[in-house]
Amino acid sequence: QVQLVESGGGLVQAGGSLKLSCAASESGSSTTAMGWYRQAPGKQRELVATATTAGNRNYIDSVKGRFTISRDNDKNTVYLQMNSLKPEDTGVYYCVSGRVLFPNMPSSAVAYWGQGTQVTVSS
Repeated sequence: QVQLVESGGGLVQAGGSLKLSCAASESGSSTTAMGWYRQAPGKQRELVATATTAGNRNYIDSVKGRFTISRDNDKNTVYLQMNSLKPEDTGVYYCVSGRVLFPNMPSSAVAYWGQGTQVTVSS
């Protein structure tokens, strides 16, 4: 059972930056793909960004050019650098991992979840 521990959320003004980190308790097939979901108030969870051990990265259109996902495979850690934040980026951000993550993947199909970290962007 992979444990995912997030850190780095907080309150920031629009246009500001935050960096999220997520450390996995182990490496292997369960962390081949790592990424971040977010859930805004009153909305469904959406998969914001993913990164694989092979270096493949994907983003939803609304964050392209503003967010950067990276990972340190030696540390079993994934990061999400968020720049030019907007109020609509507000939500709980969850670190996830599994053998595979793909765009529009149902959240119910994701293998492992972190506890979530709150990101609030004020206007």
